[in-house]
Amino acid sequence: MVDDFEPFRRIVCRTLGGMRDIQVIGEASDGSNAIGQAEELQPDMIVLDIGLAALNGIEVARRIRKLCPDCKILFLTQESSVEVAQETFELGASAYIVKAHAGSELSAAVEAVRRGRRFVSKGLSSHNLADATNASTQVLGFDLP
Repeated sequence: MVDDFEPFRRIVCRTLGGMRDIQVIGEASDGSNAIGQAEELQPDMIVLDIGLAALNGIEVARRIRKLCPDCKILFLTQESSVEVAQETFELGASAYIVKAHAGSELSAAVEAVRRGRRFVSKGLSSHNLADATNASTQVLGFDLP
């Protein structure tokens, strides 16, 4: 779990830890630490914010993709731009969740990704994102190409 705001990170970790068959094995508050932990721990899944100091989450994802190519990346961010979401999916993201909807969507996103599906937050225009990613989309999940 990577987010620079500790209280939010703790809530997300508690939520994830309460899910069946999920174990939180690392936390990071910045991109550099996240990259180091990803390389060392080789997690199955990373929940990643975009708005990180010094090294933003998109650049972190690019680097992690090289170090941990099989890791699923779920973006959990305040950014609700379709263009930014499109960029994350082009990097290989599995899910994009707008923080305002995290309470109702985080568990569903994790489950969708575990089943090999992508997840798009209700906080985005799914129609525009579907066009941008050239994928057949449902608002709460779509098949990986």
